[in-house]
Amino acid sequence: MFYKLSDFMGGVLRNSGTLELESDSLHQFIFVIFDQISTILLPIMIAVFFAGLVGNVAQTGFMLTSKPFQPEMKKFNPISGLKRIVSLKSFVEVIKAIFKMLFIGCIAFVSVENEMESFPALMHLGVSEIARFIATLAFKISFYVCLAMLVLAALDYSYQRWQYRKDLMMTKQEVLEESKQSEGDPKVKNKIRQIQIETARRRMMEKIPEADVVVTNPTHLAVALKYDAANMMAPKVIAKGAGLIAERIKKIAEENSVPVMEHKSLARTLFKLVELGDFIPGDLYRAVAEVLAYVYNLKKGNNDAP
Repeated sequence: MFYKLSDFMGGVLRNSGTLELESDSLHQFIFVIFDQISTILLPIMIAVFFAGLVGNVAQTGFMLTSKPFQPEMKKFNPISGLKRIVSLKSFVEVIKAIFKMLFIGCIAFVSVENEMESFPALMHLGVSEIARFIATLAFKISFYVCLAMLVLAALDYSYQRWQYRKDLMMTKQEVLEESKQSEGDPKVKNKIRQIQIETARRRMMEKIPEADVVVTNPTHLAVALKYDAANMMAPKVIAKGAGLIAERIKKIAEENSVPVMEHKSLARTLFKLVELGDFIPGDLYRAVAEVLAYVYNLKKGNNDAP
């Protein structure tokens, strides 16, 4: 770049006295200038191209796709285009671009201003010395601008990453919609749960006539027990409930001649510790055995009565 710029400046200065700026010669002169400048700037353009390519690949990975070239009719929608132009994201990008230009422009201006005192002395120097001075100043400006661009790039990358993660976050409505799609509508789930509870409760009520005894609190709790010595290792809780369900259990038991026995502590313990369909724990064997023995004796006495 240095030698190309020296030759270009030398040629312009040597021929400045004989240059005739007419229509044909001016056209040819502009074409020569454009060709020389393009050749001088070619290394910078190649370096910038590869730097941009490497930067994009480092951030997003290498991806070869023809999707950007595929026509999309929505891109021709003026309303959508206007929304993109006046959106908050576009406004932020404009502010960022203005800030970058001002920041870099200030650095370039300060770099040139510090060398202003050397400009008058260039009149007494040769072409090579002037070119060397310009190259040194250009390198200094480029160096400081590149440092500034590194800082701006780091800040911009951090902002873009934050914005990308923020855009990926779902709104409350989107979370609810996704929950509905993956787990089902909460209203439907609650309805299904109610149906399941009612079905289980109905099955429980259907087993009460098979019970040997119903132990009560006497008004708040009711626990129905069944024991078959030939098929069961211990008595089993086949129904239990509190409040209105307890009253319903006692009513069904009375209608089916199932003994109802008041035993407050046993009823509370069975209701709290034993789940529906489970056998009673070992530490309750004695208390339950006494209740069952009383019930069996009661039934036997009734059967022996005339």
